[in-house]
This record gives sequence, C-alpha cells and structure tokens, in this order.
Amino acid sequence: MANSAQARKRARQADKQRALNASLRSTLRTAIKRVRQAIEAGDKTAAQGIYQQSVAVIDRIADKKIVHKNKASRTKSRLSSQIKALAAA
Repeated sequence: MANSAQARKRARQADKQRALNASLRSTLRTAIKRVRQAIEAGDKTAAQGIYQQSVAVIDRIADKKIVHKNKASRTKSRLSSQIKALAAA
C-alpha cells in the first residue's frame, strides 16, 4: 500500500482511470460485435449503417489511446472488407 499522501492519491487516480479505460474498451468491443452480427445476418445496408457508427466509436477510442491507432485501422479495414464481400456473395 502507498505510504505518502501523493502515492495514495496517484493510486486513487489510477483506479479511476483504469475503470474508465475498461468501460471504453468494452464500448469498442460492443461496436465491433454489432457490425459482425449485421454481417452474419447478411444485410449489407444495415451492416454499412452500423459500420459507419462503429467507425466513429473506434476512432474516438483510438484517439484516446485506449487501443493503438494501427489496431483501430486494421479492425476497420477488416470489417469493411467483410461488408464488401457480402455484395460479391
């Protein structure tokens, strides 16, 4: 346990920030799951609409450095290519 007042405060702040980060990470995962469910349903127009909403969430969380920007970009790219594959199928 922290001994100084400063260390106690930093421990409190770290706990608060960890909880916020966990919440944002959960929001990110939920947004990705929603797109994947729309893709599995096979509805391209719905998948595109949900994808646009999810891109905003993914970018916002990447800007806050909850996930790396390259991971966010890779995720968006993979989801986009899956949606494009719906039209071909």
